[in-house]
Amino acid sequence: MTNTENKAPNSTDESPRGLVLVNTGDGKGKTTAALGTILRAVGYGHRCLIVQFIKGSWMYGELKSIRRLEPEVEFHRMGKGFVGIVDDNLPREEHEKAAQEALVFARNKLMSGDYRLVLLDEIFIAVTLGLISTKDILDIMDVRPAHTTLILTGRGAPQEVIERADTVTEMREVKHAFRKGILAQRGVDY
Repeated sequence: MTNTENKAPNSTDESPRGLVLVNTGDGKGKTTAALGTILRAVGYGHRCLIVQFIKGSWMYGELKSIRRLEPEVEFHRMGKGFVGIVDDNLPREEHEKAAQEALVFARNKLMSGDYRLVLLDEIFIAVTLGLISTKDILDIMDVRPAHTTLILTGRGAPQEVIERADTVTEMREVKHAFRKGILAQRGVDY
């Protein structure tokens, strides 16, 4: 098979241009969709970075899979857990500090130019909770190397980010098993 036969129609493989992708909305699947993009990038040998802003030490299926993709995928869970819910006993200041540290860390890693794809997971929730600002996200978008695709996820994407992004997908809940009393299931929901 020749290289052209292996290439998607209208692709720009020769000179990659990074994009800003936003996965937002009240429906399921924002992080899952982003991880699917990471999986695709790894398939082409691209180095990827994931920085999680909210999830704490809770073990879930995606994390177990991501660990198998190292060293192509570098993963950093920097949040202290869900803020104000699910047995959160931490002072708000600890959550704020963790979010600020995640922001500085992500910015420095992004600016290194070492990654083809960077996922900042649940960054919009950090904004909604007042842990970081919309300006912080816009600043990160400004320092993104031209070859790096940046994926931003979470409910409540700020309008300014939506306007500057290349692709925005809104996950919308049409129907959810939880509304029938069916709890989250391992391997499907986490």
